[in-house]
Amino acid sequence: MSPEILRVKTVSQYHKIKGLTSPDHPLISVIDFADIRNPEQAQNTTYIFDLYAVALKRGFKGKMKYGQQEYDFDEGVLSFIAPGQVFAFDVNLNTNLSGFLILFHPDFIWNTPLARTIKNFEFFNYSVNEALFLSDKEENTLKHIANTIKSEYSANIDDFSQQLIISQLESFLVYSDRYYHRQFLTRKRSSHAILDRMEEVLNDYLNGHQVMENGILTVTFLSDQLHVSASYLSRLLKTITGKSTQQHIHDKLIEVAKVKLSTTDMSIGEIAVELGFEHSQSFSKLFKSKTSYSPLEFRQSFN
Repeated sequence: MSPEILRVKTVSQYHKIKGLTSPDHPLISVIDFADIRNPEQAQNTTYIFDLYAVALKRGFKGKMKYGQQEYDFDEGVLSFIAPGQVFAFDVNLNTNLSGFLILFHPDFIWNTPLARTIKNFEFFNYSVNEALFLSDKEENTLKHIANTIKSEYSANIDDFSQQLIISQLESFLVYSDRYYHRQFLTRKRSSHAILDRMEEVLNDYLNGHQVMENGILTVTFLSDQLHVSASYLSRLLKTITGKSTQQHIHDKLIEVAKVKLSTTDMSIGEIAVELGFEHSQSFSKLFKSKTSYSPLEFRQSFN
């Protein structure tokens, strides 16, 4: 049976689907997973939210990956969903799932500083399988913030409520950003495995027939081959190496170009075509920006 696609447009709709009481606030809710009465709704269902969603899960029994690597963790698992993203979980319902879910509608942060800065939190563009694993201390910090948000909107709403809640939301996201950075640094084995695999993909692409078939190597192609999102890969590489994915691709193109310029009699145009450039001028411009030499000047330095 093909999976059902369910579009959730409002916080109230999600509450109804999960058998929860009506939310205290129409635009934001912190939900305890233990209170959900219809967990079977998650089975064989693909979701599209018109909401932001942040989920911290414990006792998660299902398929969850960190990039290409599968882990058996007892730590909390934190994942982020932005409006319009499609996602699904393969969940074992014979388990006691605990944790919480923060849902908020884009209208809640409209015309606030967070509305302008939320796009800077790259983890909203990560795939669902690129979750954040938390230590007990990290989890408790985020739980405290979530409880503060819930207490604030559950009390009498006044002129200060939205500002206070948004301030707490922003703190939650900044802490999450810090923890993702920590994860990139501490999970060196899996990070280096991705780097090794990336080098293989780059070499295979530039030394095979894929350039002639697909043109110049792109960030999207590389991230697809590594089974991670483009934003996640770029953040990982930036943290580990200090360079973005595009910079790594350019460095590889220049490395291969240098070999061809110094060891073959191919023309500049022929080398440009072999590297996927439609115009030799584009290749020459990139080469000079990276080496301070034109391709011809570089070749002549070997004579």
